[in-house]
Amino acid sequence: MPAPTTATVVLDNGGAVIKVGRAGDLDPTAVLPNYLIRPLSSKKFVVPSPSTDLTSAAFRRPIDRGYLINPDLQRDIWSHAFAYLSFTPSAASSLLLTVPLFTLPSIYNSTLELVFEDFGFGSACFKDPPSLAWLHERSKGRNNGIAAGVVVESGFSWTQAAPVVDGVTLNYGVRRVDLGGKALTNYLKEMVSYRKINVMDETLLMDEVKEKLCFVSLNVQRDLQLARKPGRSNPFRCTYVLPDGVTHTKGFVKDPVDAERYVKITDNSTFTSTDPKCEVDDSDPPEDRKRIDLTKNEFDLTNERFLVPEMIFRPADLGMNQAGLAECIVRSIDACHPHLHPLLYGNIVLTGGSTLFPRFKERLEMELRPLVPDHYRVKIVAQQDPILSVWRGGSQLASRHDFEAMCVTKSEYEELGSTRCRRRFFN
Repeated sequence: MPAPTTATVVLDNGGAVIKVGRAGDLDPTAVLPNYLIRPLSSKKFVVPSPSTDLTSAAFRRPIDRGYLINPDLQRDIWSHAFAYLSFTPSAASSLLLTVPLFTLPSIYNSTLELVFEDFGFGSACFKDPPSLAWLHERSKGRNNGIAAGVVVESGFSWTQAAPVVDGVTLNYGVRRVDLGGKALTNYLKEMVSYRKINVMDETLLMDEVKEKLCFVSLNVQRDLQLARKPGRSNPFRCTYVLPDGVTHTKGFVKDPVDAERYVKITDNSTFTSTDPKCEVDDSDPPEDRKRIDLTKNEFDLTNERFLVPEMIFRPADLGMNQAGLAECIVRSIDACHPHLHPLLYGNIVLTGGSTLFPRFKERLEMELRPLVPDHYRVKIVAQQDPILSVWRGGSQLASRHDFEAMCVTKSEYEELGSTRCRRRFFN
């Protein structure tokens, strides 16, 4: 398809990171954090860089619970992203920007002001992430040309199921769980701080711990029993070493091979291994093993590894009066026309960073199958790179020959106002 006549930038404005690049490219030019930090050695908030010391750094995020709350801060971060892209917005350029579903009019108006008044784009198109993720999935041809499916987006701010038909997200069918990557990291910080060492100020560090060591359990009751085993006979026990600022400035897993022992667990109720390292270490008395050595710059994880992602499937365990992900999907599909049900159950697409937990797809299929009528086929597709799928869908859309017809121009914004522009994209 011919490319649009103007320079078009695609910006996926996520709660944790933003993805920015030019229309038609396969991958974004940059994936940058969507926040500013204030290191302990600084008195002002700065854009984080690889050399920045992030230990106990303070955060300022322009997005809270998925929605833009600080346009001024967002403007500064976008300016940095455009500079990284070597791009200067002008009246001859277009922007494709992701905007969350159910954005409040006041927030949407602030977004329009950012795009047209602060940056001066000549035209812009606003799309919700589920529709772009579905567009990217359809381009791979794995859904046999079927134009309907459910996009399960589990990102930084929330987890939601959104039915998409012919590239349009059915708002009335969207169901959401108020748990995402941010809440899971906070939960892990609380568990480690209560049991091991105070890490409540180490958000980025615990983000990394979560991404490297957490996984989804396929049998929680069995794994809870196995997690009670002492010493190295516990298949979930692993050690994470904290940065000391001298010999190493980044945290790391002490024994990565040891941390992967859980994959050998079978459906049997006991864990067996021929690895001699898995034997119980009885060199110290039991009362000494229970003590926490505050001089050590490391901590162990056991059942925290699977109890943290478990919250997506069991929010009630946190005291939240919300359905788990499987029931959320069923409610989303039930809200749609019955003729769509077989298509929707047969095309469930996982996107978002929180779907990267090992065994996420398998656990969801296990929980979803008993809730679905037997005559419906359930097919769940895990995208190869769920963090970039929304941006890639936006890049494909922005490179179409009819993209300019989808946009609202700056002159239309000035003449019709933000309300009319908003209705053009979100009813």
